[in-house]
Amino acid sequence: MTTSAPSSRPPRAELHVHVEGTLEPGLAFELAARNGVALPYPDPASLRAAYDFADLGSFLELYTANMAVLRTAADFADLTRAYLARAARAGVRHAEISFDPQAHLARDVPLEDVVGGIASVLETSAADHGVSTLLIASFHRDKPVADALDVLERLLAIRAPIVGIGLDNAEIGYPPGLFTDLYARARQAGLRRTAHAGEEGPAANVRDALDLLHAERIDHGIAVVQDPDLLARVAAEQVPFTVCPVSNVRLRAVPSLAEHPLPAMIEAGLLVSINSDDPPYFGAYVDDVDDAVTAALGLTRDQRAALAAASFEGSFLPRDQVAAHLADVEAWRVAGA
Repeated sequence: MTTSAPSSRPPRAELHVHVEGTLEPGLAFELAARNGVALPYPDPASLRAAYDFADLGSFLELYTANMAVLRTAADFADLTRAYLARAARAGVRHAEISFDPQAHLARDVPLEDVVGGIASVLETSAADHGVSTLLIASFHRDKPVADALDVLERLLAIRAPIVGIGLDNAEIGYPPGLFTDLYARARQAGLRRTAHAGEEGPAANVRDALDLLHAERIDHGIAVVQDPDLLARVAAEQVPFTVCPVSNVRLRAVPSLAEHPLPAMIEAGLLVSINSDDPPYFGAYVDDVDDAVTAALGLTRDQRAALAAASFEGSFLPRDQVAAHLADVEAWRVAGA
């Protein structure tokens, strides 16, 4: 049974959130003290003030540096628990959480500690927070595919409780076609497949993620509006798109929320949901994103309900669970009619 969402916002799934990107400055300092890590800022407020990014590259530089505080299974558990508590307050009823194993292995953090810490919290997320969860291993596209394949095999060997894989980090210069072997192996292993594409890169990356990687879902994908044929195709096929409007603005991929392509994606009939991406870094959890997009674009209650419904329809949940969540979204919609 699902829990009723706050009446001001619909219940929803969050399909595009990076657990490392949910690290709040306060928790970063707590973990730094616990692990003897020196942060180059005097206090949490100073760290938060640094969250002013020129582009994706400048964000990734700080994002990667802050990961230094994540050293133990307990750290990853605390990080995951904090996100779920905040997500529950945002009306999230299901979360598909990505993590970056390569980033931690590069710092000599054992894979078992990373996975074990996160999974220990996800195991009881429904009981503790009212949020069901699935875990996605996301791979860095700016690292060699051989490294990604090795890490995937290690995840499979330890029976990591992952439902699928993703592809993230810098998009320019690293097209989807580089990772066909990785996605073929994931498909062979029965894993679901999503990929960042068309965020800072062209619409062609969305097409290649679908055709070369056999991705079932596209993360970001806002460049799809630049290709009318592709736009019509993904609408007809109802490919899920996990759009992060506030993230797109904060990383300068889009000038403002008022100029975001989300309305064009909705108008074209895409199966599109709104998500937070890396909430503390962009100053917006998914409820904040809903509020900001509603205000900037003048979304109706029906449109907000459709975005929430798309979040469940685009999830990797079993169909019976999707249907139950859709009923809750519809109840929210008609309650305000």
